Amino acid sequence: MLSAISRRFSLPLSLALQMLLLAGCATAPPRPLFYFGSYEEPVGKAQSDRDTDECMALARQAGVQENRDGQVGRKAASGALLGGIAAGAWSLIRGNGGDTLVAGAVAGGATGAAKGAIDSTEQNPIFRRYVERCLRERGYDVIGWK
Repeated sequence: MLSAISRRFSLPLSLALQMLLLAGCATAPPRPLFYFGSYEEPVGKAQSDRDTDECMALARQAGVQENRDGQVGRKAASGALLGGIAAGAWSLIRGNGGDTLVAGAVAGGATGAAKGAIDSTEQNPIFRRYVERCLRERGYDVIGWK
């Protein structure tokens, strides 16, 4: 029963997760945007890029992770658990057994893994605040990230 379901869904799930991970890797990390007329204007773009790179490096040296890594496995496990619980409740109502339970756990795990993969590419808000403070101390006025 489990092997038939896993064989049936393994290739599409694998391809979907690989596409999500590649899409996340293809995008450049966001960088701070400065208010027009702030300190960036007199020092120039090249200097503001160097200062931004230095502040980002300082945040990493301080142990602040740039992205929300490490959430993929946790979200996949919680998705599998919630999917299994929901499918188990449904199978009690419908009266069919373990097939629904296993299918729900597989679907929930895949959904949780996909959500974790998407979230892990997002920049950590603590990292952003660290970089913004560093740049503010250097005279820049950060208005957002792009």
